[in-house]
Amino acid sequence: MDLITSAVVAAIEHGAPRHAPQAVASHYERLKLAIAKFDSAAAILAAIAALEAEPASPQLQLALSAALSAAKVPDDMETLFAAQGLLDVLQRPFPQAPEVEAAPAPADKSTVVSNYAVVKVYFATDRQRDVGKPPAQRFSGERNIMSGNGPLAYGSCDISIPRDHRMGQLESPSLWRLEFRDDPAKHVVLLSAEVQDRDNFFAALKTQIRAAAGKSAFIFIHGYNVTFEDAARRTGQMAYDLGFDGAPVFYSWPSRGDVASYTIDENNIEWSTPHLTAFLADFLASTEAAQVYLVGHSMGNRGLARAVADLLAAQPQLAQKITEIILSAPDIDAAIFKHTIAPALAQARNPVTLYASSQDLALAASKVVHGYPRAGDSGAGMLIVAGVETIDATGVDTSFMKHSYFAEKRSALSDMFYLIRNQARADQRFLDPVDTPAGRYWTFKP
Repeated sequence: MDLITSAVVAAIEHGAPRHAPQAVASHYERLKLAIAKFDSAAAILAAIAALEAEPASPQLQLALSAALSAAKVPDDMETLFAAQGLLDVLQRPFPQAPEVEAAPAPADKSTVVSNYAVVKVYFATDRQRDVGKPPAQRFSGERNIMSGNGPLAYGSCDISIPRDHRMGQLESPSLWRLEFRDDPAKHVVLLSAEVQDRDNFFAALKTQIRAAAGKSAFIFIHGYNVTFEDAARRTGQMAYDLGFDGAPVFYSWPSRGDVASYTIDENNIEWSTPHLTAFLADFLASTEAAQVYLVGHSMGNRGLARAVADLLAAQPQLAQKITEIILSAPDIDAAIFKHTIAPALAQARNPVTLYASSQDLALAASKVVHGYPRAGDSGAGMLIVAGVETIDATGVDTSFMKHSYFAEKRSALSDMFYLIRNQARADQRFLDPVDTPAGRYWTFKP
């Protein structure tokens, strides 16, 4: 029996679609959404419906396998990831503690509405809040210096993922397709942004993390030229594509979301770093998360790396709750990272993962501005440091700026999938080692 059919049969045996535990039902629907993009989806979904009525039938199992094979579904990485994620959930013990059921439950983190899914993500931000504005404009690119309760605001967002979503894509309206407004059935859309006080925010997070099999969470810190809206959308897309079973969170610092505002963004990430440090400490102390994954991108890595280094120095026991530190395209001076930041991160629970590229146009521009290589450069300037697993992501991104490969290309996302899901180190994933006089780094297998 192929992987996808095995996942379907096992989920049905656990009560899917209507009587399964929430985590199983969520992953089961995600698998069916991945299948729905194929031309033969109607026949495949009909075969699944037949199995739901009679799951023990070998003939119906063979019919589903045949339908999947005819449509070449087993060749699609997104569908395979969804099936593997479902099997992973099924193999874990389901939490039975009554305190989880008794706690006030937030809205489902991932539900299906008509022809799109909805992913719930959580946020902390020190952006200025614009009361009364629609969700996409709820937080501006200005610093929050007016609040009497401190700079941070907390809350949650609902993000739509269209039924025909392609793994790694952040679908948006296109004038070339005569699309003039967001459509949840076609685009990744920020549907809502609800603000909460600190206590209710952490109560909701604790409930969702407790309900996750691995008591997991990830925190994403975006980079330069990113609005609050796009940070929320990216977080939802990553959580969906990674099949993340836990709480997806993003920290949004006041990037202007404007290409021309690079130096303003530099000042703002420096201003935000103490707030990010305090938030990470609060999160680690307040949520009971057993597995915490930190993912930084571009300029956001400056705040993330310094915040973690400060926590490791000041509160090492708390910082040891951090499972993985993933630095993608870090816009950090390479020499400063090598001699100051990397040694400070040496006490991290696991080696740091760093994704670099020699085709990153944004980092190339940053190198011109600053006059020195960036930590996210590869090629001749590849950064190889003890305690850091460096991965050359050159060639895996098709976006114009070559700067979002951490979330926009299947191979990079698949590597993060195995890093997060299996906690597999570089030598245990689908990577090739490259040995140099300076040490070893890794590349994606061709």
